Amino acid sequence: MAEPRGQASRLVLIGSAASQAMSPGLWNPVLQELGSGWTYEAWDVAPDADLGAVRRRLMEPDIVAANVTMPHKHWAAETADEATGPVLLSGACNLLVQQGRRLAGHNTDVTAVGVLLEGRYQRHAVLLGAGGAARAALIALKDNLGRVSIADRDPHASEELLDLANGFGIEAQAVTWQEAQDLAPGASLIVNATPVGKKATDGPVWGGARLAPDAVLYDYVYAGHATASVERAMELGVRCIDGWDHLREQAVAMVPLLGLGGRACELLRQTLGALRKKH
Repeated sequence: MAEPRGQASRLVLIGSAASQAMSPGLWNPVLQELGSGWTYEAWDVAPDADLGAVRRRLMEPDIVAANVTMPHKHWAAETADEATGPVLLSGACNLLVQQGRRLAGHNTDVTAVGVLLEGRYQRHAVLLGAGGAARAALIALKDNLGRVSIADRDPHASEELLDLANGFGIEAQAVTWQEAQDLAPGASLIVNATPVGKKATDGPVWGGARLAPDAVLYDYVYAGHATASVERAMELGVRCIDGWDHLREQAVAMVPLLGLGGRACELLRQTLGALRKKH
C-alpha cells in the first residue's frame, strides 16, 4: 500500500494526447488492487498551452506526481525544482513528484533502458532518431558504449545528440538515414527512437537487411501489432526489446519514487501483460 501523503491521491499524465495513452489503463487497476486510494488521470495539454497554469495545478495538495510525455518533457525538466543526473544530462523529464512545495524531476526512461540492456557493453550502436528517446538510450549506455552512429530527419537534432556523445568521450558520428541503414548490419545495437512501426504498413526501420549475430533491437514503439522491425529481427534470431517492455520497466522504476511497496512492481507486470493481450 502507498505510504500516506496527506490528502494527496491523484497521479496524472501530461501530454498533447495524454487521453489516448496506455498509462491510465495500466496504473488504475494496480492502484485499486493496492488499496492506495489513489487514481491516475490524463490531462491533455496542447503544445501551446499555458504551462505556468499546469504547474500551478501540479502544486494542488491532492496531486502525488505527474508523468510527462511529448511534447512537454523538456518543459518538465525546466520546471523541476530539483532534478536527478539523467534529467540534467538529457534535458528531459518524464516524472515530476510533488515534495511539499517543490517538484522533483526524474527520467525513468533512462532507468528502463539500463535495466533492459542489462549494462552490457555495446561495440556499436545505431540510433535511428535523435529526440528524447534516443537521448535517454545514449545516457543509459554512456559507460558501456564503444561507438555510436546517429541519424535523424532533422540534422540539427543529430548534431545536438552528437555533441552529447562527444561530451561523454564516445566515438560518435552523425550520418544520413541511408548511411545509418547501411551501418545497421554491422552494429551490436539498433535503437528505433522514431514512430516508424506505429503503422502496420511500415517496414523495418533499418531497412530489413541481415543483422550481426550479437545484435539487439531496441524498438521504442508499442502498438496493437508486432512492428515490422520486431518481426524481421525475430526472423533473424536477434534479441528484441520492444515498446511494451520499455513501458513496463519505466513504470516499475516509478514504484520506489512514489513510495509504493514492492508488490506494485508485480502488479504492473501482470496488468501490462493483460493489456498487451487485449491489443
